[in-house]
Amino acid sequence: MKLGMIQVFRLPLALRYVLNSRKTETGVQGDVSSFGALTTALSSTIGTGNIVGVATAIKMGGPGALFWMLLAGFFGMATMYSESLLAVKYRVVDAKGQMSGGPMYYIKNGLGQMKYSRVLAAVFAFFGMNVALCGIGTFPQMNAIVDSARIAFNIPENLSAFVISLLVAFVTLGGIRRIAAVAQLLVPFMAISYVSGCLIILGLNLEKIPEILSLIINTAFTGTAARGGFLGAGVMLAIRMGIARGIFSNESGLGSAPIAAAAAKVKEPARQGLISMTGTFFDTIIICFMTGIVLIATDSWTGNLAGAYMTSYAFSTILAEAGNYIVTVGLILFAFTTILGWNYYGERCAEYLFGVKGILPYKIIYILIVASGAFLTIDIIWVLADIVNGLMAIPNLIALLALRKVVTAETRQYFEKLKSEASKSGEIAK
Repeated sequence: MKLGMIQVFRLPLALRYVLNSRKTETGVQGDVSSFGALTTALSSTIGTGNIVGVATAIKMGGPGALFWMLLAGFFGMATMYSESLLAVKYRVVDAKGQMSGGPMYYIKNGLGQMKYSRVLAAVFAFFGMNVALCGIGTFPQMNAIVDSARIAFNIPENLSAFVISLLVAFVTLGGIRRIAAVAQLLVPFMAISYVSGCLIILGLNLEKIPEILSLIINTAFTGTAARGGFLGAGVMLAIRMGIARGIFSNESGLGSAPIAAAAAKVKEPARQGLISMTGTFFDTIIICFMTGIVLIATDSWTGNLAGAYMTSYAFSTILAEAGNYIVTVGLILFAFTTILGWNYYGERCAEYLFGVKGILPYKIIYILIVASGAFLTIDIIWVLADIVNGLMAIPNLIALLALRKVVTAETRQYFEKLKSEASKSGEIAK
């Protein structure tokens, strides 16, 4: 796709847009601000993948898995830009007066002349609804919450599952505006708190950073030998774990985040595409990368711990009990907001398949499944999540490929408009 390395050269512009994204354009359709749409998308992407997923990738694939995770995030930024642009371009107003968009709509409306486009759109909506119900949105998140609450605060699994389910019901029954309001409050707070903890640890281990970066790059192409509690990993396992966990974390290509982007009050599709692109940058390039560096710097990846235990141990070795609380509270908040974001994604897919009347039954089923996620083993959860993720991504990736010329044309038109406006005002467009 001819986007001219948009994730590199247009990132500064995208970040400037994010800083101003709380403001909404007058007379523009949409349900929430661009910032609300971004934080809703981030609420689903910044989740257990940033803590548990990174730890799992490094534990199974070695430090080299972090390189492949970053590479997946780098290319994922351009993918996120493209799918979010298309979501805004082809969105529609539903029977309740709310914006509905995402892959099912740009498949149906953008590929209307293609044979079986309606079937492909329905396939995406079906898998999207099931990913929300049985994949990223429910089981891994609830399992992580109850596990963390039990270990850190000695809260029984039944009690934490009940409380979280009630909170999920309260927020999700309020629709996208309530979800976005909660996301705008929690996402910046939890992200800044977690990143601050990472920065403190890295600041105390600055002398190790060059060696760690060298280890990551070298083992990405040579594999990692057994060391301590680490059993060793070949190159292919590092690639598989890094890319799989990276996609699980940032969701680029799945077609989920564009559903939130379609709700934004924005006029130009490319502008929202740029804003949404920063979600992958924040999620993978910053948070996942920092988590990985902390795990390697503290040598926690060579021990016998895995998942959240491994990350918690890494933080506690430097920050003592405060480190445990940063990881535990961060994991609980990350997972909770992911549940909220994915409820909205599944809701839009259910509406596409069954109409407005299908929304309430979907929400009830979603809440019940969220509660059941507390009682599944983590191995089953990750395998199930990987399978349904792949099934959801296939229709979306087909559509992105087929609509690549539309994305290129919209992008070119938008930046030519920016240059023209800058020229008229006597400024140089950068």
